[in-house]
Amino acid sequence: MNQDQYNRISRQNSEILRQNREIILQNQEIIWANIFHDSIKGKVALEELPLNIGRWAGNYTLFYILFRILNDLKPKRILELGLGESSKFISVFIENYLKNSTHLIIEQDEDWKINFLENFKLSDNSKVLLSPIGVEEVKGKKVNVYTSLSKIIEQKFDFYLIDGPHGSKNFSRFDAYKLAEDFRPEDDFILLIDDYDRQGEKETADLIMLELRKKDIEYYTAEYIGLKSILVISSKRNKKIQNF
Repeated sequence: MNQDQYNRISRQNSEILRQNREIILQNQEIIWANIFHDSIKGKVALEELPLNIGRWAGNYTLFYILFRILNDLKPKRILELGLGESSKFISVFIENYLKNSTHLIIEQDEDWKINFLENFKLSDNSKVLLSPIGVEEVKGKKVNVYTSLSKIIEQKFDFYLIDGPHGSKNFSRFDAYKLAEDFRPEDDFILLIDDYDRQGEKETADLIMLELRKKDIEYYTAEYIGLKSILVISSKRNKKIQNF
């Protein structure tokens, strides 16, 4: 076998492995979809909520875990980075099943906010604030961040859903790390990072867990995998996230 033949076979094998992995992930996503639909049975407001799941929006993996967090752990103060389909889900859940909770959404794009609110009415307990994105340097890499997040955030939250701003190649959604810097050993928290299958999100998550270890904060993690992956990091009180 000459080098060209070897290279061709190697490429073919790599493509077969890629296709097989995609099939496996698609099958996992179908399973998550069925689990999600079964889990929300009996909650009519959620069953009737039209959602665009997948592609740019969260996948079924995310929505199932999101449901379990809201339903089982009942966070009182929710912070969501990025306005989208998950914002609808959280808002409807709060309006119908978690009426004493508050929901703050940070969005970077005013036009998207206007368009969203023209087509969907959020709960009175859900609020959207705008924060433009800028670029910061983290370990020599340029990353997208919300430029006014520190001015907007005036309290700590029980549940942080990280799906914004637009991703970066490295240290993506670095604002999640900035939020985690304020965590203390006595705090109860749930931090959900979407798109954990991407390198940039993994790098940010690694920094967050390193920061928690530096502060001797006991934490628990769980990765859930479908077409996309999510990572959940929680304090001890919320460690049941490992069994969702």
